Amino acid sequence: MAHASDTGPLPFPVLLADIGGTNGRFALLEDKQAKVTVFPFVHTKDYPSPVEAARAVLAAAGAPAPRSAVLDLAGPLDNERIVLTNAAWEFEPRRLVADLGLEDLVLVNDFEALALALPVLAGDDIVHIGGGAPHPSGPRVVVGPGTGLGQSGLIHSGQHWVPIPSEAGHADFGPITDEDFALWAKLEKSHGRITPETVISGPGLLRLYHAVVAVNGATAIAATPADVTDAADRGDPLAIHTLRLFTIYLGRFAGDLALTFLATGGVFLAGGIAPKIENFLTDGTFRAAFEDKAPLAKLVSDIPTLLIRHPLPAIEGLAAFARDPRHYYVPANHRHKREG
Repeated sequence: MAHASDTGPLPFPVLLADIGGTNGRFALLEDKQAKVTVFPFVHTKDYPSPVEAARAVLAAAGAPAPRSAVLDLAGPLDNERIVLTNAAWEFEPRRLVADLGLEDLVLVNDFEALALALPVLAGDDIVHIGGGAPHPSGPRVVVGPGTGLGQSGLIHSGQHWVPIPSEAGHADFGPITDEDFALWAKLEKSHGRITPETVISGPGLLRLYHAVVAVNGATAIAATPADVTDAADRGDPLAIHTLRLFTIYLGRFAGDLALTFLATGGVFLAGGIAPKIENFLTDGTFRAAFEDKAPLAKLVSDIPTLLIRHPLPAIEGLAAFARDPRHYYVPANHRHKREG
């Protein structure tokens, strides 16, 4: 299997970047033993390109020039020109190498970066919310509702951790209970379908709330996903019920992923929404839905679920790779070395 570590270690300092549609999160790893230096977030709309953003961040911090970089991007990486879905930034790997004066550049998917972090997250970085102890070399899964619904697997092969990209958020997602059937009839479809992402995401939370309101013949008081969580915090019963349903559906989907990967190393919850609904995730609702997988309920009940509390887990994953690429398999065509 081709992997990025075929061509050796990365030269330090290494620029790390977690690039989303709204924000760019830059950091620097000066050597293998160093702590990661995290720079302030930048808004993608404030800079015409990632090169200008990186230069501005490094200059403001008086940081040394990086010799290599490891970046994660939300989107497919197999093109010579990569365009972010929700931002105007474009990435041409060879040009990025030249413009930043890099010797080496590695690109990974955003949820692959999260997967790379799973072996190194520990202590206060994670909260155990059910199941047994993670098997040290067992398959792992990370799933994260946010703007969309991302996920990635991570399997151990020989001496290497191998991230497995997934688009399971775009599979079909069907109703089970009588209430589900009533809600599905009212749910706004996404691209003509109802998928896990249709419901288990920021936009999905709002869709679900509107369906709950419609089924109950009530009037909506929330116009954004944040409004729904705020209304729940104020005690609004329909908003609270929406968050409980959201938790159930997240549990079902996470349980499906646990079965798909036989994730004895754990199913990890990431993304912007999960930490905000920790009280729902830890009150038994999530685990009940996660384990409701007859005839394999006993198998799933032993699989641990963990909430990621680390503020920048993707950066942690990029740093883990940068410290020793030999521990990870990443496609060789995602590594770009300086020519000449």
